[in-house]
Amino acid sequence: MYSPDIAGHQAIRERLLQRLQGGRIRGSLLFVGPEGIGKRRVALELAQRELCFRRTACGQCEGCRMFQGEDLPFELPNLLRIAPEGKAGVIRIDQIREGLDSNNQPRFSRGVIEWAALAPAMGCHRWILVEEAHRLNESSGNILLKTLEEPPQDTHFILVTHRPEALLQTIRSRCERIPFAPLAPREAWAVAQRNGWREADHDRWLALGEGSLRHLDESAFRRAEAQLEAWLALMGGRAFGEASEPLLPEKESAMAQGEQLRQPLELLLRLLADLARIRAGETPALAPWREALAALATPERNLKAPQEAALQALRHLPRNLSPEPLIREVALSLVS
Repeated sequence: MYSPDIAGHQAIRERLLQRLQGGRIRGSLLFVGPEGIGKRRVALELAQRELCFRRTACGQCEGCRMFQGEDLPFELPNLLRIAPEGKAGVIRIDQIREGLDSNNQPRFSRGVIEWAALAPAMGCHRWILVEEAHRLNESSGNILLKTLEEPPQDTHFILVTHRPEALLQTIRSRCERIPFAPLAPREAWAVAQRNGWREADHDRWLALGEGSLRHLDESAFRRAEAQLEAWLALMGGRAFGEASEPLLPEKESAMAQGEQLRQPLELLLRLLADLARIRAGETPALAPWREALAALATPERNLKAPQEAALQALRHLPRNLSPEPLIREVALSLVS
């Protein structure tokens, strides 16, 4: 009855299916939880099951194949997929109102509100998936409000986010919140092994991932690893110009600059938390780096200043500040 390629979240998937079959599922749902743990995939499973020839999301039939692969269509017979776009990485009002992308080219057959009001195919609902819903800007969020509050019959919105605090409060209040927990280490590592990861990387991969799959791609993992070690080098007194390159955005990346900067800043907060754990005689969460952390966990090291600097930098990311001065200021707090 469930897609075989989804790891974890079995209780949530069973509950959603029972409510759907019983006609008790809300019109607007908000899936929240850490990044990269499978929230989006669970949302897609609801639509996939309806187009599956076996009605189980088997993953083998022609209906299921529409949901597979990296280039999932933005529109399927029972699904509309709204996602951030462009260098700014936002969900624009034109995408919601008219179904247009950032180049004013049709992304959907019609606007989202109009699509939601169409009668669904026989035996199906109409699912509107909003990926990275925190990337809705104020205008695009406001235009969705009325439809989120009272979706047409048999139409369901699913908003997926790891940053619910960045959503408009009026949007949050109109959705039923469904919290997702991180994957268990064995669940995450089983997926990693299917994607070619070897035992040599087991401890470091799990520690960096925190129960997520966001580092399944080796280049993403190596970049996160390099960022962590750059912060350790800066804490150890290495010059900013020598160590900072992994902390700065990649110009060729399709990811928005602010989103690229978020990861190293959040990694720094994890390192600072581990330094506090070591001082308290506890085991660090980033255990593979225990030796390097222990050398830096001296009583005289100020942890509060860099923590405040990192949190302030995270708050300023939406303002599109220049990356190098922002990271440099945080780095200076490490040695102040």
